[in-house]
Amino acid sequence: MNAKYLIYGCLVAAALAACSSVPYAQRLSERQADYAAAAGAPVRSFRFFGSMWSWEPLGRDQLAVYTRPSTAWLLDVSGCSGLEYANVIGLTSTLHQVSVTFDKVLAGRNDFPCTITQIRPVDVVHLKAAQKQRRQVNEVPREPAATH
Repeated sequence: MNAKYLIYGCLVAAALAACSSVPYAQRLSERQADYAAAAGAPVRSFRFFGSMWSWEPLGRDQLAVYTRPSTAWLLDVSGCSGLEYANVIGLTSTLHQVSVTFDKVLAGRNDFPCTITQIRPVDVVHLKAAQKQRRQVNEVPREPAATH
């Protein structure tokens, strides 16, 4: 029964991805650029109380982690395999702090942990504004068709 739902889920995801008019690589590079523009200066650590609101992979070596809807961190990582395909991730922390080079991103049961090499705070308001601007459509009226 679970395998049937997994197959249906994969088919739906593939169909939705096929419907997009923008290639995946282009969408990913746009997302990376949006996050890079909204990210601040690197910090050594951030407070983490064990629950993540959301996360988004931005390639093999980067991801965004939301600890609250309005608080996000851009993490650069190394030593990852399969981060962009992970369904769930975890973060290690010590005394409710996630620190550069000391803590890890856990991307799967059989994968090695990814070492966090850089942490940057993300201005979520700036990020959402950039995303909204990207979604705007420029409407141009058609010229009337010539009659023959």
